[in-house]
Amino acid sequence: MFFKQFYLGCLAHASYLIGDEGTKTAVVVDPQRDIEQYLEEARREGFEIRHVFLTHFHADFIAGHLELRDRVGAKIHLGARADAEYAFIPHPDGDTLEFGQVRLKILETPGHTPEGISIVVYDQVKSKEIPYAVLTGDTLFIGDVGRPDLLASFGVSAEDLAAMLYESLHEKLLPLPDETLVYPAHGAGSMCGKSLSTDLFSTMGTQRRYNYALKPMSKEDFIRLVTAGQPEAPKYFSHDAVLNRKERATLEETLATGLKPLSLDAVLTMKQAGAQLLDVRETADFAGAHLAGSVNIGLGGPYATWAGTLLDRTRPIVLIAEPGREQEAAMRLGRIGFDNVAGYLEGGMEALEQRPDLIRRTDRIAAPTLAEKLASAQPPLVLDVRTENEWQQKRIGESLNIPLNRLAERSGELPRDRPIVVHCGTGYRSSIATSLLEDQGFDNTIDLVGGFNAWEKCCPSNIAGGTG
Repeated sequence: MFFKQFYLGCLAHASYLIGDEGTKTAVVVDPQRDIEQYLEEARREGFEIRHVFLTHFHADFIAGHLELRDRVGAKIHLGARADAEYAFIPHPDGDTLEFGQVRLKILETPGHTPEGISIVVYDQVKSKEIPYAVLTGDTLFIGDVGRPDLLASFGVSAEDLAAMLYESLHEKLLPLPDETLVYPAHGAGSMCGKSLSTDLFSTMGTQRRYNYALKPMSKEDFIRLVTAGQPEAPKYFSHDAVLNRKERATLEETLATGLKPLSLDAVLTMKQAGAQLLDVRETADFAGAHLAGSVNIGLGGPYATWAGTLLDRTRPIVLIAEPGREQEAAMRLGRIGFDNVAGYLEGGMEALEQRPDLIRRTDRIAAPTLAEKLASAQPPLVLDVRTENEWQQKRIGESLNIPLNRLAERSGELPRDRPIVVHCGTGYRSSIATSLLEDQGFDNTIDLVGGFNAWEKCCPSNIAGGTG
C-alpha cells in the first residue's frame, strides 16, 4: 500500500493519497481545490486516481472533489447522510471499498457535522484484521476533537452535535486498536477545533491517554466541555460548507476568467464602482508605498483566512501584487471559494510611477519610541487588534482591544483627533488593521513594528494582564 499525507500550512489542512501497488488504483481523501500535487504524485508512482472521498462538507476550504472528477474521472464518495447536487456514491456505516490489497471501511462519525465519516484503512499485506490507520476528518484531531457549533446557523444545535460526537468517539473510534495511526484533516492553527496539536499524526493509544476530550467522562460533561470556549469562526465558513455541497465552477475555470491584467485607470474605475483593492505584498512593502484605498493582507501570513474574514465575497476583488505572484494570490482565494477576483493591477506598484498623488504610506513606530511617547504629556491611543484572550493574557498598559475581525464595525469607537498606534502580535494583523482604518478615512494611524513581540522584548516592565 502507498500512503501519503499532504499538508497545507496556511489552512492547516491535511489530505491523503492512498494507492494499491498491484492494481495501481488510488484514492484521494479531503483534497484541496488545487489538485496538481495529487496528479503529479499519481503520475510519479504510476497510479490512476479513481476515487475521491470527503469525510464531511468542510467549512474552512473548498475541496477539490469536482476538480478530480472533471480532470481524471474520479468517482465522488460521501457518507450516507450527505446531500449534494452532484452525483456521488453514499456509504453507510460499515460499508467497504476494496482495491487490490487496500480495504477502506467507512465509519459514520457525526458530531462535527451530521454527515461526517471516518475511513479505516487496512493494508491487507500487513494485516487483514488490524487497521493500519484511520482518517478521522474533523471528528478526532491530534489533541482535540472537532467543534460541534459550526452548524448553528443551519438549525442544528451545538449540544445535539456534541452528543453525536460523544457517541461517534466512544462507539466507533475508541474501540480501534492502540497501534492504529490517526490521521486527521487539520492541525494546529485550524479554526475547526480549539487546541489542536502541532503533530500531524498520532496513534489511537496515544490519543486515548493524552487527548483531553477522550478522558473518561459522562456525555453531559463532554457536551459542556466541547461547546465551551470555541473561537469565533470566520464568516466565510458557512458559505464554504454550502458550496462544498453544490455543483460549481472548477478552480481552473475561475482562474481563467479572473486572472486578467488591468490598467491603473481600469482599477480606479472599478474601485469607484465598488471593487475591493487587495494588496498582497509584505507589510514593510505596503507601508513604504501603496495605492490609496487598498487593503493589505500579505501572502506571507494566514492570507486566505483573513481575506475570507474581512473581504466581501459578493464584490469584485482587484489584486495588487509583486509581478508574478498574481496567480498565487488568486488561487489561494479560490481555495476558500472566493471566486470574485476580477483582475490584477498590471505591473503592480510600478503602474503608479506617474501618479504620486495616488500613493499612500503607513507611518510606523519602533517599540522604544512608543514607550517614550506613552510617557509624554499627550500619549497616543494604543489599539490592540489581537483576540480578546490574547489581550487579557498580556497587553500594553492601557491599550484598547478591538479584535481585527470586529474592527470595521467598531471603528466608530476610535478618535480621529489623536494618534492611534495599532499593534498585534507580530505586525501582520496590524498592517491589515491600519489599511482598513485608512480606507475608512482615518489619517492618524501608526503601525507598531514587530507588534507585541517587539514590545515585550523592549519594555517588559510595561505589560499588564494575567501573566504580565
